[in-house]
Amino acid sequence: MPRLADRLASLFAAILLLTLPAVAAPVDDARLIGADKDSSDWLLPGRDYADRRFSPLDQISTDNVKTLVPKWIYQTGTAATFQTTPLVADGVMYVTAPFSHVMAVDARTGREIWRYEHKPRTKKLCCGPANRGAALGYGKVFVATVDARLVALDQATGKVAWDIPLADASEPDGPSEDRSTLTGSDPALKGKVSGATGLGANSAPLVFDGKVIVGITGVGYGLHLDSDRPGAPLGAVIGVAGRYGRPGFLAAFDAQTGKLAWQFDTTRQDWEGSFVETTAYGTPMHRDVAAEKAAVSEHKDAWRYGGGSIWHAPALDSQTGLLFFGIGNPSPQAAGESRPGDNLYTSSLVALDAKTGKIVWHYQQVPHDLWGYDVASPPALFDLDIGGKSTPVVGQASKIGWYFVHDRATGKLLFKSEPFVPQTNLFQQPSLEGTVIAPGVGGGVNWSPTSVDAEKGVVYLAAMHWPSTYRAQVLPPVDGKPPVHYFNIEPAASGQYGLLSAIDLKANGKILWQQKTPDPLVGGVLATKGGLVFNGEGNGDFAAYDAKSGEKLWRFNCGAGVNAPPISFALDGKQFVAVAAGGSQIWGFRQGGAVIVFGLPD
Repeated sequence: MPRLADRLASLFAAILLLTLPAVAAPVDDARLIGADKDSSDWLLPGRDYADRRFSPLDQISTDNVKTLVPKWIYQTGTAATFQTTPLVADGVMYVTAPFSHVMAVDARTGREIWRYEHKPRTKKLCCGPANRGAALGYGKVFVATVDARLVALDQATGKVAWDIPLADASEPDGPSEDRSTLTGSDPALKGKVSGATGLGANSAPLVFDGKVIVGITGVGYGLHLDSDRPGAPLGAVIGVAGRYGRPGFLAAFDAQTGKLAWQFDTTRQDWEGSFVETTAYGTPMHRDVAAEKAAVSEHKDAWRYGGGSIWHAPALDSQTGLLFFGIGNPSPQAAGESRPGDNLYTSSLVALDAKTGKIVWHYQQVPHDLWGYDVASPPALFDLDIGGKSTPVVGQASKIGWYFVHDRATGKLLFKSEPFVPQTNLFQQPSLEGTVIAPGVGGGVNWSPTSVDAEKGVVYLAAMHWPSTYRAQVLPPVDGKPPVHYFNIEPAASGQYGLLSAIDLKANGKILWQQKTPDPLVGGVLATKGGLVFNGEGNGDFAAYDAKSGEKLWRFNCGAGVNAPPISFALDGKQFVAVAAGGSQIWGFRQGGAVIVFGLPD
């Protein structure tokens, strides 16, 4: 029998282990490339470079998910739009909070290890306070910030290693829309400004081959007005003809120094393209091509203000070295007369060489986008049987209501799914009396990440039905000033809802099941090998569904909107599910600042 002193020593050691903060090992290239085989950690924004957001853990299953309970709750201290994907490495969770704060938390207990408080260099934020996550690599934690900076933090301490501007300070960000010019009688103009074209960053970076890859947001954001309806801040999106903002870009920086390695600008000279009258998948665009061509000479430099934000971290094929990402809508948003042409490469899915930033192919979903149908949800990489041959493909859930699947090497469209949301007056032009369009300006699938079960060939996605009325307006000339042309997209005041869908990729995009939710869905989903799909709602519910049937098996109300993507990880042989609950101002969902971790009862 052990001596009392030995037993006390063992007990003291166990207590000390519980009270000491967890320490994560530096994350190198080999570990990131092998992240898909690491079932315990969540090392990348999409869990692996393929961005499938599918967990191979199956301890939590359809048989026991009804017993799931909260294990700990971490409060960030910031109640604002919360969209982070937490990262987990070696028992430490890394969380980004609104306004680009970063925290390291013990993943066993929820106790804070260190905290970085970001101090923005500007008070004017183009696109709100949200941040969608950090990146790990080479002993550092990287975050792109609301004021368009890239910050590298020491992974062990949270101290700043380096801090650089994403855009050259000598480059003008370009003018922004001014609400004061819109003094007409349009009732939609009553709301206060909640966003406009500017410069920021909210997507998680991607670390690869000694580089940190990230894009800017806000260019082409458009003039957003809060609603005057209580509890529904999503108001009108106003497009004003003119020149606002600058080109967007995706850029790579040296992970050790922050030095720029390459930059891909999302709009370029001769962006007019071919003036296509139908999309690449055959849908009419209803464009006045003759008028656009006649306006080219007057607006030849419109590309210099062209927009094209990056709203997510890219997916990466580490074998071929190709990056895949979507590009936002052109600027000015919703107003196309001052930017004639197809406006390449906006509203497109793009493949780049990760070493050089050179474009390999692009697929424009919406040429000359007038509706805010940017490619906002991150693409995912997987293999599919095409004509009896295993083919590497890239899939992307669009705002226009289809899931697109492309050949990964060439960009060729292999198929698009059945529509997963209602489509009405797709690509119709605005009118004086107002044209009702669906999907509306929010989508479809907005920025919400999808989850792909590559083995079963099923993608799960969270979408919304929120029609919008699109009107063309003119303010008459006053006191010698020219008329002001603007376009108003106002979301419907009622009748909106969410749709959680499972789509069969082996059957060319057939919808397997759908679950309708009271509120539009934005935030993203997680599927697991345990046969579950996790999804949050703006009313605070976090729920688990049967991946095969869509039946809701469990739910927990988190007290604030669950508008962020869930993750799953394992510690000490136990599986956990984590999600941020902090809502979203723009969609009118209750805000908070909690990260909640769930597990099975002990």
